[in-house]
Amino acid sequence: MATLSQWVQGARPRTLPAAIAPVAAGTGAAIWDAGFDAGIVIPRALLALGVSLALQIGVNFANDYSDGIRGTDDDRVGPFRLTGSKAASPAAVKRAAIGSLAVGGLLGLILIAIAGIWWTLIVGAAAIAAAWFYTGGKKPYGYLGLGELMVLVFFGLVAVNGTAYAITGRITWVSVLASLAIGLLAVAIMLTNNLRDLPKDALVGKNTLPVRLGDRGTRLLYAACVLVPFVLALVIAVVQWPVLIVLLALPLAIIPLRIVRGGAQGLELIPVLGATGRLELVYSLLLLIGLTV
Repeated sequence: MATLSQWVQGARPRTLPAAIAPVAAGTGAAIWDAGFDAGIVIPRALLALGVSLALQIGVNFANDYSDGIRGTDDDRVGPFRLTGSKAASPAAVKRAAIGSLAVGGLLGLILIAIAGIWWTLIVGAAAIAAAWFYTGGKKPYGYLGLGELMVLVFFGLVAVNGTAYAITGRITWVSVLASLAIGLLAVAIMLTNNLRDLPKDALVGKNTLPVRLGDRGTRLLYAACVLVPFVLALVIAVVQWPVLIVLLALPLAIIPLRIVRGGAQGLELIPVLGATGRLELVYSLLLLIGLTV
């Protein structure tokens, strides 16, 4: 039976900045648009954060379960997996995934009810389905090279604009640019994982985007995903100059970029995952500050 520490590892805490960042950015865009009303902004932002964290943990457990039963994690290079290591039974990991997704769904339902935006139930259902079918089902889209695209959509466009919309009832061009920036940084996190696993994934038929792009193409895409968000911040700064504070996060991109562009492989890429997560988190918090000043 898995220990508490192993369950925490299985939840993959290094990926959680990808859940926190879109809520921070979306909240900042909402405050920039409509001002700060504590009675509206705080509870809705906290509910959005709960939804995002629950879905991220849910997709991590679902990925652990689905890859584990397929045997993809039998000879794992990356961080600890519950199913592949046999520390926990597949059924237990599946229950953890479903439970996390259910919590996210419940919190989302509460947020939708408070905001009165019932039509977004469709979006919420799509997000939960995307979390499960990344590696679940008979034809998981993660095995078709579509994982990064879905991350851009759901942990960028949907999460950031959804947070802003739940607070203000509007989507602005600032929230759209912020969502693209956050989405690209979330894609960089996934690229780090898939680049690390590229040789093994190619052997077992897991055709992730890095498998399709190849080693060099993946490293170039990683660099673009890390640097383009700073260009987008400059565009936002045209109408909200304090957003230039985001440039303070740029030094955090240097080390992971150097490691990735330097040709690191396998275990050498594990530190890049945490570094990219920290970059996304700091970027989003600075964006929040810049948009609310």
